[in-house]
Amino acid sequence: MPAPSFRQLSTTFVLLLTACGGSTGSPPQQDEALPPSRLGQRSAAPMAAAVSITPQEASRFLAQASFGPSSQSIGEAASLGPAAWLDSQFGKPQRYHRSFVDMRSAGGKGLDFYVYDSFWQQAVRGEDQLRQRMAFALSQIFVVSMLDDNVGANPRGVASYYDMLGTHAFGNFRQLLQAVALHPMMGLYMSHLRNQKESPGRQPDQNFAREIMQLMTIGLYELNQDGSVKLSGGRPIETYDSEDVAGLAKVFTGWSWAGPDKASPRFYGRIGDANRDWQPMQAYPEFHSSGVKQVLGRKIAEGTPEQELNAALDVLAAHPNIGPFIGRQLIQRLVTSNPSPAYVGRVAAAFNNNGKGVRGDMKAVIRAILLDVEARRVPAGNSAGKLREPVLRLANWMRAFNATSKSGYYQMWHLDDPVLGIAQTAMRSPTVFNFYRPGYAPPNSAIATAGMVAPEFQITAEPSVIGYLNYMQYAIPHGLGRDYDIHADYRNEFALSLQPAQLVERINLLLLNGAMSSGLRQQIVQAVSEIRVPQQASQPRYISDKKYDRVHMAIYLAMSSPEYLVQK
Repeated sequence: MPAPSFRQLSTTFVLLLTACGGSTGSPPQQDEALPPSRLGQRSAAPMAAAVSITPQEASRFLAQASFGPSSQSIGEAASLGPAAWLDSQFGKPQRYHRSFVDMRSAGGKGLDFYVYDSFWQQAVRGEDQLRQRMAFALSQIFVVSMLDDNVGANPRGVASYYDMLGTHAFGNFRQLLQAVALHPMMGLYMSHLRNQKESPGRQPDQNFAREIMQLMTIGLYELNQDGSVKLSGGRPIETYDSEDVAGLAKVFTGWSWAGPDKASPRFYGRIGDANRDWQPMQAYPEFHSSGVKQVLGRKIAEGTPEQELNAALDVLAAHPNIGPFIGRQLIQRLVTSNPSPAYVGRVAAAFNNNGKGVRGDMKAVIRAILLDVEARRVPAGNSAGKLREPVLRLANWMRAFNATSKSGYYQMWHLDDPVLGIAQTAMRSPTVFNFYRPGYAPPNSAIATAGMVAPEFQITAEPSVIGYLNYMQYAIPHGLGRDYDIHADYRNEFALSLQPAQLVERINLLLLNGAMSSGLRQQIVQAVSEIRVPQQASQPRYISDKKYDRVHMAIYLAMSSPEYLVQK
């Protein structure tokens, strides 16, 4: 009878693993609230002061601040400590996705999958890991999607949009907001490119005006600085009304493709500049509304389209909601789904004042998020954490095991099919609300009953769970991408294949950040040990295959476990 294959064995052991501990347990409980900091005083926010840290602490930190730990990055972060590592990352030069798309296109029409290739190449191999992780987080707040036909037809424009998020990830929020508003890909996606002034029978398109407030700056309801909703008479206080939407929509009239002139044919797109897909939109006064414009109850003084846009964005950027509204979402993307009010308040304080009187300093916000004691403290039991979204799981695997590309381009298809892929692809959100809403909780769940949220569960269901398991079951031993272009390097793990406990401990550090429970460790060690490795020297290829089966099994079971899927 032939020996069972890795696929057969892994399927059996995943079923056993699920039966023995496959649920996520009781819902997370809020950490004990910490004393709130005073606004504008960064020193009041408790920060981690350690210089060097353990490899396990470094691995956990990198799970939050990068696309996943590798042996090399763990060593660097452990030696530097979180604060110094952040400073080193702030100084890393940026590589541009648009340059990659241009290079691959060689002067011809770019293809959408060049954007995916560039994304994975930089997510896996990029030295500027913090910038890459922040750009991905920002892309889920300032959403454009290649699922939109107009956007998908402009891959170098999409690459440029992602570059823009990376550029401003370490800058100031006000400049980020303007760059987003004027990027032609956002203009296409939110339909304010070619938006025209009011006339008989026509009103300006309100799509972007509404979404820049609801999703990208202030949200629907006024917030306290700890993120809690302000109430009046027991009801939430709305941040804007229909007049504000209509007024802001007028601000965004008359903006269209960039070019050397402002003729009507260029506004309509009939004359195209070679770089219009990535250069900021320009104003066409002929099509700009001269009507009265109100934004958040404040009248915008009449001026040029540029002056009015600057004034309107200044009003939005000064709103007190932005610190807690954007800060909470960034905490969710990097650290935990349910930050305490005190944690949100400390991040909002850093947004409001970086300690030098500057509002919207993104570096200060990043430091506040990743150095806060609630980020650096390992939570006890089920007290915190977040479901690892599929893109992060796949990137984590590639970085942990030094995945390389035969072509050098990291050739990858889109992966958002929940059955055949992993249910998520960067820059392919199904809606403007991202892959999942920040306030989503699974209906009729213990999480919802506890008044908590778990955003990533919105794309988690039976098809996507099975799809992920099937995808990784094949990818781990065989590779992935177009023509199986991307393969992991398991030489270090192969060397430990006859020492199951040491093999599992290495995988524990790289994937579970050193937090694997003794029960899970015992299960995986047992499963690996049951793959018999013959001793006959006459069977070197068979012996090698069985050793690799052990490696593949250990990695697959670790990545299938609830302990891995929930990042703590």
